[in-house]
Amino acid sequence: MVRAAAFFDLDKTIIATSSATAFSRSFLAEGLLTRRSVVASAYAQLAYLLGSANEVATERLRAQLSRTVTGWDVATVSAVVRATLHESIDPTVYAEAVELIAEHHAAGRDVVVVSASGSEVVEPIAEMLGADGVVATRMAVAEGRYTGDIEFYAYGENKATAIRELAAARGYDLDASYAYSDSLTDAPMLGVVGHGFAVNPDRALRRLATERGWGVLTFRRPVPLRALDRRVGAAAGAVVAALAAVVVLALLLRRRARRPA
Repeated sequence: MVRAAAFFDLDKTIIATSSATAFSRSFLAEGLLTRRSVVASAYAQLAYLLGSANEVATERLRAQLSRTVTGWDVATVSAVVRATLHESIDPTVYAEAVELIAEHHAAGRDVVVVSASGSEVVEPIAEMLGADGVVATRMAVAEGRYTGDIEFYAYGENKATAIRELAAARGYDLDASYAYSDSLTDAPMLGVVGHGFAVNPDRALRRLATERGWGVLTFRRPVPLRALDRRVGAAAGAVVAALAAVVVLALLLRRRARRPA
């Protein structure tokens, strides 16, 4: 059987914001961020959040990421992310993305979250979403602290390269696989699979999607995961109740049929 996967960008594709920005308040409260660094990071994120990311803006963002995290204690970062995961991320998740993830799992495909954010941020989010793998930026660490160097920057062509490597390791057929992203800079990622989809595309990405035959999807509003869980649970409960009613009815009919005339 063909083994395939679905690769999802994280920021503005699965969630309606930047994952790094979502934890800014928590990092500030923990003393990892200063108000000055919050402002600097906000400026670096602005081009991305406005949908106009390019190589210059991305390099600015990479450099700011490096400066910001230098000296941070890795264990503290992981603890803060996990402690505030639902508070920071839960309200920002697109219902359409969660439904797509469920559909791919139902079809037997693995789901992989691919993000330029750091692995300590991305991995807990992916775990919360039930993803089967992660491709994320990896920061260099020495004596439990970030050095400021970036070992792997999960951006642009690097995302496509990582997807190819993961496919080779896990045996994914990329022609049968899917990818989703909102960003023009993820064109290599969308192009490396057989089924690429532009999510909430700006004009440039929509034009490229038309040229390359990619699908176009609209994710309209985030819905808290807990609300989705209740909705899914209610639907599952209704199905179970209906099946139980069918079984009871069948038993009653069988019992009636066995009664002597």
